[in-house]
Amino acid sequence: MSFLDHLEELRWHLIRSTIAIFIVATVIFIFRTEVYEQFLFAHLHNDFPTYTWLCKLSQFFNIESEMCNLSFGADSLQSLNPSGQIMNVIWTSLILGFIVSFPYILWEMWKFISPGLHENERKRSRLFIFSASVLFFIGVLFSYFIVAPLSVYFFYSFQITDFIENKFSFQSHISLITSTLLGVSLMFELPVVIYFLSKIGLVTPEFLRKYRKIAIVLVLVLSAVITPPDIASQIIVSIPILILYELSIYISKVVVKNQKY
Repeated sequence: MSFLDHLEELRWHLIRSTIAIFIVATVIFIFRTEVYEQFLFAHLHNDFPTYTWLCKLSQFFNIESEMCNLSFGADSLQSLNPSGQIMNVIWTSLILGFIVSFPYILWEMWKFISPGLHENERKRSRLFIFSASVLFFIGVLFSYFIVAPLSVYFFYSFQITDFIENKFSFQSHISLITSTLLGVSLMFELPVVIYFLSKIGLVTPEFLRKYRKIAIVLVLVLSAVITPPDIASQIIVSIPILILYELSIYISKVVVKNQKY
């Protein structure tokens, strides 16, 4: 195929991926009330599973914890401009549409890349869609049940003085949840990225080991960017990413070793 033929093929893969995102986004938009109340605002209920687990854990160790008596004042959320709700639900539907459609997007990407691989490479890479999807949704679960509730707890409970009352725009709350979900989930794709960089020779296990300290700093910076500005959330996100980085070194080592033979 010529270069223009490749571009045409890529265009159709991108079009189909975009259509999938819009279809899912449309469904989410139709059921927006349920999505917002049962999913996006779930962290504002004191019976959210994470708060319940932490409360039981503190009781088991006989430690007093605020997790057993939470009150976020969910009714204090407000929309501050006329178009705030409609614009927020549109963008939120698209973001959640991308998250839900991620396996299909990977499949379209794989269909575009796989014809350029040798038969043995295709056989070794058959688990690409499954592995990448599993890592992505592990990131979704980790951010939704660990990072997001702890962030919500921190921001809603933090107060400089009683003279200041916490009243947030609902857009800021939704942005907190969606940016955490998307950012953390994409960071969980690190082993997949390293796999392909190793395949094309841009990354080696020696390179990853040599610049491990720099990678740690970059992980901390990225964690600070994609998570709320509290140290606890950043540390919580950094730990699994650093573990995935060590896993990526092993993956790179296996890829380089297989290419030699």
